[in-house]
Amino acid sequence: MAKKTAKKGQVTALSSRDYQLLAEFRYRLARFLAFSENAAEDAGLAPRQHQALLAIKGFPGGAVTVGDLAERLGVRHHSAVGLVDRLVAAGFVRRQADAHDRRKIILSLTAAGDKILAGLSAIHREELRRITPLLAPVLAQLGGE
Repeated sequence: MAKKTAKKGQVTALSSRDYQLLAEFRYRLARFLAFSENAAEDAGLAPRQHQALLAIKGFPGGAVTVGDLAERLGVRHHSAVGLVDRLVAAGFVRRQADAHDRRKIILSLTAAGDKILAGLSAIHREELRRITPLLAPVLAQLGGE
């Protein structure tokens, strides 16, 4: 891969192999994302809804707020509020006031949200297991010099 030169910010030219590796990584990533979107839609969710359920369930530290969710999804706060509203209306997410700070609203999955996420996560894990042998060598070469 390109190496930084003595001048700050300058990099040496990439080789054709570097471009091939980057293109392969981008291709494999795009294929996985397309798989994920299709799986969510097949389960009756919009892809962003699936991402939100996963972000809530997998948030480090447990208690996730709408602001945390917006950060994890890379969306504006008001967009996350609308997404949460739709997930609450669908019965997949619940809002609760924080026990220590009643102004703070904590998001969690309902039993229905847990169930749909568990099914999607299982097929995602299987797909990742399937593509790891294809992706691992590309990542190893991209990370190596």
